[in-house]
Amino acid sequence: MSAVAGVNTVSFGLRVSARARRGLLGFAVQRRAPGGRFRYVTGFKVFRSIVPDPAPGERYSTRRQPIQSLVWDDFTLQPDTVYTYRFIPMRGTPAHPEYGRPVEIEVRSEPLAGARHTIAFNRGVASSQAYAARFADLAPDKQPTAAKRQLALDWLSRDLDETLIAFIREAGPGDALHGAFYEFRYAPVLVELKAAVDRGVDVRLVIDLKVNEHWAKEKQADGSIVRVLVPSNPRAANLVAIAAAGLPDTAIIPRTARRSDLQHNKFLILRSAAQGLRPVAVWTGSTNLTVGGVHGQSNLGHLVRDIGVANSFADYWDLLAADPGARAGESRTDARRRNVAFIDAVDALASVPVARADIPHGVTTIFSPRSSEAALSLYAELLAHPAQLACATFAFGIAKQLEDVLVQGDQNSPLRFFLLEKRRAPRRGTPTVELDSRRNIYQAWGSELETTLGQWVAETTTRALRLNTHVAFIHNKFLLSDPLGLDPVVVSGSANFSRASSVANDENMLVIRGDRRVADIYFTEFNRLFFHYYFRSVLERLGEADRVGAREAPSASSLDLVEDDSWLAKYAPGTLRSKRADLFVRMRGTVRSGPRPEA
Repeated sequence: MSAVAGVNTVSFGLRVSARARRGLLGFAVQRRAPGGRFRYVTGFKVFRSIVPDPAPGERYSTRRQPIQSLVWDDFTLQPDTVYTYRFIPMRGTPAHPEYGRPVEIEVRSEPLAGARHTIAFNRGVASSQAYAARFADLAPDKQPTAAKRQLALDWLSRDLDETLIAFIREAGPGDALHGAFYEFRYAPVLVELKAAVDRGVDVRLVIDLKVNEHWAKEKQADGSIVRVLVPSNPRAANLVAIAAAGLPDTAIIPRTARRSDLQHNKFLILRSAAQGLRPVAVWTGSTNLTVGGVHGQSNLGHLVRDIGVANSFADYWDLLAADPGARAGESRTDARRRNVAFIDAVDALASVPVARADIPHGVTTIFSPRSSEAALSLYAELLAHPAQLACATFAFGIAKQLEDVLVQGDQNSPLRFFLLEKRRAPRRGTPTVELDSRRNIYQAWGSELETTLGQWVAETTTRALRLNTHVAFIHNKFLLSDPLGLDPVVVSGSANFSRASSVANDENMLVIRGDRRVADIYFTEFNRLFFHYYFRSVLERLGEADRVGAREAPSASSLDLVEDDSWLAKYAPGTLRSKRADLFVRMRGTVRSGPRPEA
């Protein structure tokens, strides 16, 4: 048995011999937390002969409704805590089960805060079933009391906003907080920044305040089309929030140049007065400062306490604070000159590693916009040529530059899991080459609009501003190359692995090599996200199978427990399940958990 633990999640892999598979109905699973006793964990799947009509959302003890999987995840851990698990083989029949000798394993979850890296993922809409059970399937703003509303929001954000707020509170009189943000209207954080100003912190924030209002056509309920004025986004909402928080003009540096491109950063640098205002730490990640970004969309915050990394962000911030790039109304020649000067200055901050072998151990920063697609080329290699496994999230689809490399793969390629906001659609005017199991690629996509929580998330994102190309559910931007290996690479930040995020927008990315603690945290959270949405993708394909004859349409039985040992046929060589289990088999006898030195 193998285990990989993150802060709130742990993933197990079980190796079962051919002999032990005979008559195996699955595993009853027990967990013991510190100071407690062993308790059976619960799940949603049932034997229909025992529970013919399961209630929607009901959870059942694995004592009688076992786990039929050789890879299993627990997403309910507390940080820095030791847990003991028992996996108990179940044979016999569903009506008369027989239990074998338990296999016991102890794991320790990672602490939230490390000496160098603190990584906080929210729960967000990917926990819709658990949310519905805990909060009566009412959206946060529909909770019966203000206290209950706050509990719902806190549960959804987990440690995401608390980590950022605690970071802001570290700054004392004489310290400085310098940052750059795209959507900037999450009141709890803005209030904390105002409090920092009041206690003598030098707060200066580069905020996207571009004027880009425009007229758009909108279809009405009666079918008519009317023209509506779409306000400048995110300028209009940012200005309202800044005023409501009482942030002074001295704290805000408007980013108005290059109005056709996005000031897409989300980072905050802490400079220490005790060290001569030296940059000492930086908070970054995918999270826009909005209610939907913190509590709804899948997002993360990554705090790095490293003087070298903080210095590199400070150099980048110095560039942004001058509002570089073309201004509205300038001649084409002047605009081009300004843009070239800005991009050249970003290029000069640091070069992009050409290939994986060129990535130094530790943390490398990549800033945008750049003069080339070198960053995309690096990401393509990390996705296409890992030794065993690559995982990635795509909020805006898979860029053509990545597709062109990925389509060269086959079933002998390393295993890749991709999580997208929307199901991948054919590109106009070009033949579609599927990125599927024929290239050892498996995809899932966000789809939660049928749930109460999902509808609330859609309403609290920029879809509410009629900008329906924006993201509602999968907003993370991270890539993992060989996360289970001895030399993992993690890429994480604000950029969407797109051409625009490399050569046009203001963006930042961390490239972290050789840090197994960081890789384990990202990998276990990716598992949580991917397989939540993969289940929903299965349901969607089930609905399509009769209409379009999907090539790999799943069977309805995949939604119930199988009443004999034939469930193990799903682990036949070449299947997704067998490939995923093999990743853990290669780690057999290992437990990757508990605090470890950081790279």
